[in-house]
Amino acid sequence: MLLVTLIWGSTFVLVKQSVAHFPVFAFLSLRFALAAVVLALLFGRRLRALSPRMAAAGVLIGVFLFGGFAFQTFGLRYTTASKAGFITGLSVVLVPVFSALWLRQAPERNALLGVVLATLGLGLLTLGRDLAPARGDWIVLGCAFCFALHILVVSVFAPQTDALALTIVQVGAVALLSAGASWATEVHPWPLRGDVLAAAAFTGVLATALAFAIQNSVQASTTPVHTALIFASEPVFAGLFGYWLAGERLTRWGLLGCGLILLGMLLAELRAVGKNTKPPRHKDAKE
Repeated sequence: MLLVTLIWGSTFVLVKQSVAHFPVFAFLSLRFALAAVVLALLFGRRLRALSPRMAAAGVLIGVFLFGGFAFQTFGLRYTTASKAGFITGLSVVLVPVFSALWLRQAPERNALLGVVLATLGLGLLTLGRDLAPARGDWIVLGCAFCFALHILVVSVFAPQTDALALTIVQVGAVALLSAGASWATEVHPWPLRGDVLAAAAFTGVLATALAFAIQNSVQASTTPVHTALIFASEPVFAGLFGYWLAGERLTRWGLLGCGLILLGMLLAELRAVGKNTKPPRHKDAKE
């Protein structure tokens, strides 16, 4: 799961440069379409064992994932990137809340402490001095809800079926939704630039096909709270790659935030050492 966040963190600079001169939804449709093709070629036979109920679950997972990208993209038009980053990171707090309400899984004390530290770290890492509310803040809050629900729904359905087949449906749903949004709202520049295609291929294969295949497979044997905490390290990797590839610099507060995020992850994970954190399988696990 930590490898997934490293891959995602490494793509921030690449994606930022690509969407600077190419429509966002068109880029997302290219990225997820390429990922869907790769996954279908490698694991397409697994779709035969997917029940209609699990196929619908895959579409639902894809809807939440697409919603996260959509809310984040539109919200950035009306708020700053630093505030959007912090609000997106609130998904770390929302996951244990949703888990307690929906799955009746009370989070461990160490996990809650880890959530607090990780949230504070995200604030130090991404929150700017301007704390005035903006319309975009509320839009980006929808992104945090969607990403939290995405993690939670994967935790519910991944143990019940073939995780890789579920990934194909999820990624395909995002590709179709992104293509529809692009067709309805964007004007496409032609011909496609080579660097955009290269970025779409890199993010499609590694940051989408491989990353979500890993997430759906591994998350079947851990809890949504631990998943959310590990994913909180994504801004840390984004900062490191931003420094390496684009010469960006972290402030002292940002470095302190990185440390708090890692400490929060460590507290939650050390508690789980030697314990079975695999969530209970549901009655229809044979599906």
